Amino acid sequence: MKVKELMDTNFIDVFPDQDIVEVSLKMEKYKKFTTSVVDHERKLVGWVTSIEIIKGLREGKKLIKDIMYTPKDVVSVNENDAARLAVIKASKYKVISIPVLNDEGKVVGVIRSCDIVETLSQLYEIKVSRIFEAMAAELKGVSWNELMEASAVVTKRQTGERITAKKYEKRIKNTTFGEAIWATGGLEKFFVGLIAIGEYVLARKVARARK
Repeated sequence: MKVKELMDTNFIDVFPDQDIVEVSLKMEKYKKFTTSVVDHERKLVGWVTSIEIIKGLREGKKLIKDIMYTPKDVVSVNENDAARLAVIKASKYKVISIPVLNDEGKVVGVIRSCDIVETLSQLYEIKVSRIFEAMAAELKGVSWNELMEASAVVTKRQTGERITAKKYEKRIKNTTFGEAIWATGGLEKFFVGLIAIGEYVLARKVARARK
């Protein structure tokens, strides 16, 4: 997924020479806590949050350019960046929104923390069986039944639990990605388990081919 698939295109922007009171009213009208500051070519020249607005009004400042963050202090992403980069930056810099730029430096969208949370929540609700279906498609020459049998064997090796291929299939069809992560003890362990299953089923395939 790219940033442009995650970004919100319903955003506002303002100009550096605009009056702070005017901008505060615009942000209130559109219920925005942050906004890009752009030039007349819509290129990013700054960033303003509601905190700077409040502080500026209290200190008697008049124009947005007197309170805005300059581009060097603004966390931004390109529309063609991987969406995970926006997630990483939002977490690292503790920001609630990030301006999205095109290759010309023009603002084309905004990534908001709420959009990230919504996308991740949707990801967590994906059934584990869909992940296995994608895995089966990549493992050329391996049938679904062979993948389920391998999964049952690896589960027994890793947890000691005796489970049939049929029961394993039923389990992954009823379990979400989020539930699987919690059950296995974290994202890393979940994917380590997938890798182990892939390695095992391929090893069995090679062994059969040699006979």
